[in-house]
Amino acid sequence: MKIASVAARQLLDCKARPLVEVEITTDTGHVGCGASPTGSSVGTHEAFVSRDGNPSEYDGLSVHRAVNAVTDEIAPALIGAELDDPRTLDRIMIELDGTPDKRRLGGNAIYSTSIALLRAASGAAGTPTYAYVAALLGLDPPGTVPAPSFNMINGGRYGDVFQTFNEFLVVPYRAHSIESAVERGVTLFGVLGDVLARRYGRAPVMASSFGYVAPSSDPRVVLELLTEAVELAGCADTMAFALDCASSQVYDEGTQTYAFNGERVTSEALIDYAWALSEEFPLLFIEDLLDGDDWDGFTKAAQTIDRSIIVGDDLIVTNRDRLQHAARTSAVDGFILKPNQVGTIAEALDCYEFASQNSILTIPSGRSGGVIDDVVMDLAVGLAAPLQKNGAPRSGERIEKLNFLLRAAERIPDCALADVPALARF
Repeated sequence: MKIASVAARQLLDCKARPLVEVEITTDTGHVGCGASPTGSSVGTHEAFVSRDGNPSEYDGLSVHRAVNAVTDEIAPALIGAELDDPRTLDRIMIELDGTPDKRRLGGNAIYSTSIALLRAASGAAGTPTYAYVAALLGLDPPGTVPAPSFNMINGGRYGDVFQTFNEFLVVPYRAHSIESAVERGVTLFGVLGDVLARRYGRAPVMASSFGYVAPSSDPRVVLELLTEAVELAGCADTMAFALDCASSQVYDEGTQTYAFNGERVTSEALIDYAWALSEEFPLLFIEDLLDGDDWDGFTKAAQTIDRSIIVGDDLIVTNRDRLQHAARTSAVDGFILKPNQVGTIAEALDCYEFASQNSILTIPSGRSGGVIDDVVMDLAVGLAAPLQKNGAPRSGERIEKLNFLLRAAERIPDCALADVPALARF
């Protein structure tokens, strides 16, 4: 089987921002499509997203340059190549680009092509992409689906409130099935809206990532509201909480301090505060508590906070070299898998394999500027990940992630929900 054609075009992501879609057709007639999402909280070490910078079109966000990179350079390098293992062709693109962050061709051009290669190969194999991923790595056929985690309340600056923690999540970690997990999350979101309306006397505002706007600058107050909501919804025994702090966004390198609850605080103070929260609330994991280059701080957090899983996103950016350094320094217990951060499926799978060999938890996640048919869901199921970050149970691309899990559970023989209680430390 050889690659017969490679086409690229500019389309839109879920926030109406331009993205690159690539379509690959094999000489056997199999077609694979891929599109690269973009994030709102973007780590400084992520693969470069190539945009045109033309203010007269999409405020400079158009991606014609990346489309041309696919058409003019990537396509000639791939057409006629064998598609036995798409990872081999990923590495051809890496060499063709020749830069550490895929700046020359664009990480969005390369990653969209990488997805299309994977899907064309799985289509030719006659298997779902998640099953193809498992076979590619020599893993057992998928037998579980991950527990979804739901982004309920979002941080940011709204009026007098500046909540520096980015996401407050709930995880139906003790649900007995994926159907129950999804239903609990969706129902809780509605109950939480009622709690916020009663407490503050007005309908809650929806944030740009579709969770509710945080009503307080103090994370403890937000977690108390979530506690009230899970109790009213009758699912307190099922739900755990989680935090995505995204602290790189509020870090000042000059003073080495973080904006937090109306003050500027040190990493030590932030670690102590998070430790206190983990002692008070059932926090399954805490993501990006510190800046994406604060290796010493992450190591201290992992040593100090023993009731929550310390997870790196901006710290790791799905990069195997950074994950290896994290393992050497005992900086994290887990990492967020976002393949577009590193720019190819092959490199993302390399990162997963290292994590698996070193007992580091992998949590696949979509991006805020997502796509309806996100390949990260295939990776989540194919890699038997126990957890999946799905976003708020609102908007089409997030609902589609939930529907993906429901369909997969129906199609996988004797499928079960992953054993998340085995991970809990509280």
